Amino acid sequence: MKKFNLSLVAVLAMSTFAIAGGDIAPVEPVVETPYVEESTGGLYLGAAYSIFNSDANFIHNSGLNFNVDADDYSAMMLQAGYKFNDYVAVEGRYWIGLTEGNWDAFGNTFDSDVNAWGIYVKPMYPVTDSFDIYGLLGYASVDADHAGTTLPDANFDGFSWGIGAAYSFTENFAVFVDYTDFQDDDFVYTTGGAPRVTGTFEHEIDSINFGLTYQF
Repeated sequence: MKKFNLSLVAVLAMSTFAIAGGDIAPVEPVVETPYVEESTGGLYLGAAYSIFNSDANFIHNSGLNFNVDADDYSAMMLQAGYKFNDYVAVEGRYWIGLTEGNWDAFGNTFDSDVNAWGIYVKPMYPVTDSFDIYGLLGYASVDADHAGTTLPDANFDGFSWGIGAAYSFTENFAVFVDYTDFQDDDFVYTTGGAPRVTGTFEHEIDSINFGLTYQF
């Protein structure tokens, strides 16, 4: 009787497996690969052709204002920066004077050369995947050497700001154009010769930069 019962149980069990679809395959665990967002940061290097504009005024103690005529300067700008993400970068810049500007001050003509450097925080806004607008906020130092005149050199530093736009035409290369304004310099100056005239000399310098960057 026991053998009959065991046989009946075995037949019922086999029938159940057959109705369920046959053999039971082992269930393999599903492993999901976590999604890692691609980084948009990294080091970048660049170079630009820069045009410096220098504007100067001599304000006599009596209040009279004399404009000092000056030419534009040409310079090369080298830059290195680090982009943390699509919205923030830090950047260093160095301008090397290429040509001398010609000045006409108080009847005397002389040459002047400009070199500068600056370090900036660079807030950015991606208008499209390829086009960005950005600002520059930082500190800069400017050296304007005046040759062949008693006019003192204009060496000043302080707050500097700028604004610009960049267009990426490949994954690594981009072109940009921006405007940079430097700290103005005011100092007391006495003209040479007779009669001597004392007043305040105001010196303003800014630049427009046309460049190319490579992002690593």
